[in-house]
Amino acid sequence: MALPEMQYRSLGRTGLKVSVISLGGWLTYGGHVGNETAFECMKVAYDAGINFFDTAESYSNGEAEVVLGQAIKKFGWKQNDLVISTKLYWGQSNSATPNRPLNNVGLSRKHLVEGMAASLARLDLPYVDVVYAHRPDRDTPMEEVVRGFNHLLNTGKAFYWGTSEWTASEIADAWRVAEKLGLVGPAVEQPQYNVLTREKVEREFRWLYDSYGLGLTVFSPLKQGILTGKYNGATEPPAESRLAQDVEMARNFRKTQFGKEAWNRQVEQTAALTVIADELGVTTGQLALAWVLKNEHVSSAITGASRPEQVTENIAALAVIDKLTPEVLEKIELVVENKPQQDKRRF
Repeated sequence: MALPEMQYRSLGRTGLKVSVISLGGWLTYGGHVGNETAFECMKVAYDAGINFFDTAESYSNGEAEVVLGQAIKKFGWKQNDLVISTKLYWGQSNSATPNRPLNNVGLSRKHLVEGMAASLARLDLPYVDVVYAHRPDRDTPMEEVVRGFNHLLNTGKAFYWGTSEWTASEIADAWRVAEKLGLVGPAVEQPQYNVLTREKVEREFRWLYDSYGLGLTVFSPLKQGILTGKYNGATEPPAESRLAQDVEMARNFRKTQFGKEAWNRQVEQTAALTVIADELGVTTGQLALAWVLKNEHVSSAITGASRPEQVTENIAALAVIDKLTPEVLEKIELVVENKPQQDKRRF
């Protein structure tokens, strides 16, 4: 299968170039996906031009970082050819008492320094390119958070810092503190973004792009698999899906989402998107991923894969971007009916 050439974008207002499609380890590597399969997925991604690999201290209790570090060593990749990111907040696995983690959780200076050291040890790397605040810590003063991340930058543990699932006002507050102290603000935010989840990226953040040069490395561009179309018409999770393979996850998901009104609505919308995808001769997932990448503010879309074939299918979405003409985009809008309303307020 001939894949389209990888595309690269700057990470916000920085000089760092990242592949527009990246590979993440959330819910996969170090968990229900075996290491050899994880290595295969990463190798296929790297060979196709993906240079950005995302992980976190909390993914599979740190094992996702271990597997990523092992892949880098296994294949002899040079770190200067890669962009590696990890995230700090939930460091329970670092504690001898995970049920009482105390300072192993949050964004205190103590956890940022110690959590970064633990992540680098698991990755077996001297630094990462980007370190994220995995969530806002409203119990820690913003000045301490900003100073803590700048310490990681100043000591060479990371080159850039960012946020994940922060509000626009929290990101702006971090920048105000950074500018007041003559320090570096967050270069990038990692929110959920897909054709079914748009409000934060398209409305709440809209003024941050010009004001602070905010970059986006978005997660769940396929809405945790819904937008692949594999749940279309399903009354039970398909056998190959994570929901079917992970009993606890399936139990919790059925209780909170599967079969509920919101879930059914999203599946119905996906089925309608499948009709549009069929007209273009592409898969529903490729249509959805190309739609995300059509947004110029998206530096990279973080994808997951439990099989190498999923990696190549996602990369093939690059050839679909140009097929999203204004007419096709309007058809998509008529299906999802969720375009955020713009206003002039700042947050």
